[in-house]
Amino acid sequence: MTAEDLKTLIAAGLACEHLEVQGDGRHWFATIVSPEFEGKRPIARHQRVYATLGQRMKTDEVHALSMKTFTPAEWTRQG
Repeated sequence: MTAEDLKTLIAAGLACEHLEVQGDGRHWFATIVSPEFEGKRPIARHQRVYATLGQRMKTDEVHALSMKTFTPAEWTRQG
């Protein structure tokens, strides 16, 4: 799996205003900005992203995914 593959999978299942993915093929880091995160705690946001990956997380196709998740307003405040 490439960073672009992972980015495509996340974007297909989650409306993203900004999405960056970096990694080495097994260990990934993503910055995700989505209006779907409004009113959700960090764990619920992460669960939402994991849901877009489905079985890929369970079969180890995506071994590890660290992420920072933001609403559009939070992202704007980040600068």
